[in-house]
Amino acid sequence: MSRLNPNKLHVTILTPTTANLLIIPRCYTLTHSDRTGDLFLTIAPDFNKKQLRGWQTRIMQDEVLAEWVNTEKKYSLHIYCQISGRIAGLKFRDRIFRQELPLVLECFRFGDQGLYQTHPFLDRTQIWVHFNSKKRKIQ
Repeated sequence: MSRLNPNKLHVTILTPTTANLLIIPRCYTLTHSDRTGDLFLTIAPDFNKKQLRGWQTRIMQDEVLAEWVNTEKKYSLHIYCQISGRIAGLKFRDRIFRQELPLVLECFRFGDQGLYQTHPFLDRTQIWVHFNSKKRKIQ
């Protein structure tokens, strides 16, 4: 079941990355607007630092970053979720990240559909999700 509204996803592909060539490094920067519900996905050889400097992203740090990794001719997608903020809200933010992971995956898959159409084996690769926090343990 799809959770993604394609009209709310805005995709930018920065050169030298292309829509259907699997060029490594290939990174995703996904941010969103709490006000409009729009999602902003940049696909590029590196994370989009300009996109990460937005005022809302700096305050909430609820962006999701991902990158394709190729080790020994085996591809995997690594997703990085930074859980930060006040201690009282960390458990809540952790739950939201985990709850929204299916939507995040849909954004990457739909936003980069040219790549998946050209390289269908990517639908069967391993996905690693890394939750990062400055706190040792979120209770």
